[in-house]
Amino acid sequence: MIKRILQTVILQRIFKGKVVIIFGPRQSGKSTLTEALLNAQDKEWLYMNGDESDVRELLTNTTSAKLSAIIGNKKLVFIDEAQRIVNIGLTLKLFTDQLKDVQVIATGSSAFELSSHVNEPLTGRKYEFMLYPLSFSEMVQHHGLLKEKRLIEHRMIYGYYPEIVTKKGEESELLKLLANSYLYKDLLMLDQVKKPLLLEKLLKALALQVGSEIKYEELGQTIGSDSKTVDKYIDLLEKTFVVFRLPAYNRNVRNEIKKGKKVYFYDCGIRNAIINNFKPLISRTDVGALWENFVIAERMKMLRYQNKDVTLYFWRTTQQQEIDLIEEADDKLAAYEFKWSKTQKVRFPQTFTDNYPTAETKVISPENVEEFIGIQV
Repeated sequence: MIKRILQTVILQRIFKGKVVIIFGPRQSGKSTLTEALLNAQDKEWLYMNGDESDVRELLTNTTSAKLSAIIGNKKLVFIDEAQRIVNIGLTLKLFTDQLKDVQVIATGSSAFELSSHVNEPLTGRKYEFMLYPLSFSEMVQHHGLLKEKRLIEHRMIYGYYPEIVTKKGEESELLKLLANSYLYKDLLMLDQVKKPLLLEKLLKALALQVGSEIKYEELGQTIGSDSKTVDKYIDLLEKTFVVFRLPAYNRNVRNEIKKGKKVYFYDCGIRNAIINNFKPLISRTDVGALWENFVIAERMKMLRYQNKDVTLYFWRTTQQQEIDLIEEADDKLAAYEFKWSKTQKVRFPQTFTDNYPTAETKVISPENVEEFIGIQV
């Protein structure tokens, strides 16, 4: 089994008097991780799935006495897909306040639903963790740096979802199934999504514009909607861990754009499944955009897992000068360009270097990518 970075971190939080909540996309390995955590405790545990109607009925508007009867002598409780349970925050609060010797681990694939239900009832009563699909660094730990670097092109095409990584030869078929069956599942349960077809059109438009600045008005025209709906749907896609946005970095320097956005996918395989393109890199016209998405997503995983307080941006001027990624942390600035070819020359715009003379600048290629995503060689 591939060991997840969060496993060690979460084990240190078990039986500390708080609920452990693990967010993440469907099929990213939350259940597998949780089972590994529970099995490491050498105690019997109870599993309940919020997708099942009888479980939802048992855990909705319940009492501490009823919960005690449900779990019996178990001291570990695993509630999967907890966002499907009405008032789950109050139920989890009963566990922490009334059943103090019971450790609950709850997972959810929709931050929109689960966070809104647990934040207020569980103030000061929870540890929250975000589990992404597998990462470059986790796979390096699993089978070594040399092997994983040789697989970078494969990862850029098929991504890092656990089932895709472990079932070789079935990647395209499984990714299409994953994208079609699971990607929209949580979104389509939300009342805010009135037009599923519009959502699919938007995802395809975003997939084709990875690495490019997007404008909500233009996207709206492309898919036959308005800018407010586009903004709302992208927000929902973020909260179900399909995409994430980077804002434009600006500090009132002349000609910097101020309201721009870029959208990236948490997983390149999902992105390629949406546009049905699994061609090798040598046959593609989007290699630069794929590399940019791959590296930024891996960098974000690394920063989150290491709990680093870093804000990510891109930078662009009205004269089309651009830098792929800007990181701001502790009043320090770093600028990065991503190039698939190590021989491609890069010159950072003078407008940027003149106005931010203390910023570190660096080009990231496959030759040095391991340094950028936290692998120490």
